[in-house]
Formats: sequence, C-alpha cells, structure tokens
Amino acid sequence: MDLQNIGKKIKQIRLRNQKTQQQIADDCGISKSLLSKIENGQTTSAVATLSKISDALGVQLSWILDDKTEQDIVFQKNSNRQTRFGDEGMGYSYELLANRSKYSGIEPTIVHVTPRKLNQRLDQTYTHSQDEFIYILEGSINLLYDGNEQLMEKGDSAYFQGSKPHLFVPVDDDGAQVLTCFIDRI
Repeated sequence: MDLQNIGKKIKQIRLRNQKTQQQIADDCGISKSLLSKIENGQTTSAVATLSKISDALGVQLSWILDDKTEQDIVFQKNSNRQTRFGDEGMGYSYELLANRSKYSGIEPTIVHVTPRKLNQRLDQTYTHSQDEFIYILEGSINLLYDGNEQLMEKGDSAYFQGSKPHLFVPVDDDGAQVLTCFIDRI
C-alpha cells in the first residue's frame, strides 16, 4: 500500500467536499491528529478506519486503496469512445470525452441537442451543482438561462452557474453539438 497516494486521495476528496479534518475525524470517531497523519502518508491505518473515512467522504474504499496513480494525460480515441448516453426525446444525448479521474473536478462532454421537431423538452429547465462552460461546435441553440434567452451559434461560448435554471433549446430541425465542461465549484 502506498501511504502517500492513499493520503493524497483522502485529502483531495475531503477538500473537494469542503470538509475540515475535524469534521471527517468526528464522523469517523478518530482524532484529527490521526487523520492528518493518514493524509500526510505518515502512518498506516487499519482497513476498518479507512473504510470509515471512505464512508464519511462518500467514496468507495476500493478507490482509496487503488494503487494506480492518476495519469498526467489521458488520450481518448474517437473509435474507443462509448456511444451516446441519454434520451434524445428529452432534448439531448451526450458523449463523455476524457475524464482524468472521477474526482478531478471537470467532466468534458459533447452534448447532442435533439432537433426541434423531435425534442420534447423545449421549456423544462434543469439545474446541477457544477459550473458549466459551453462552446457551440455545430448548429445553433437558444440558451435559456435564469429566465433569459440567448441565441448561440457555431463558435460562441458561455460560462455559467449550473445551479441556475438553464436549457439548450434547438432553433431548427438540424440539432446542434455543444462542447460542455462541467466544473465542480470548490
């Protein structure tokens, strides 16, 4: 077991969850000092303790114990990318592009906006906890955002808070492709 790697992962997800060492230690019934030593790779810990920490952080114990270090670069060939996910009738489908780690804080995707004639979701906005950056690759959309509407065409971009109601509405029956990056707020 690589103590440094385990500690780094625990600290990374704790900070991402905006929790203090004291909060996690209290949740686990351990001292803040012990948690600090674990995060700094200065001590080994029982699997039971690591299991309590993983539960408090909302991650799988296997992720904490995995000896594989995250790669500096991840290549994703188009031919190896999974097909689209989602329900086109609800307005979109998407492709995951290249996630460095499920806890890296950014998720790049291509959103395929369903053509207007097939789109059943033209006014039902949605929200999520991440910020969002979008860049129109193909076609045009109306971005409904927090009660306002903005026409966006190929080459246009926007950055916004996902916690506010928003929706990509197709302007025609050609649909659109939107590069989207979901970015965790820290």
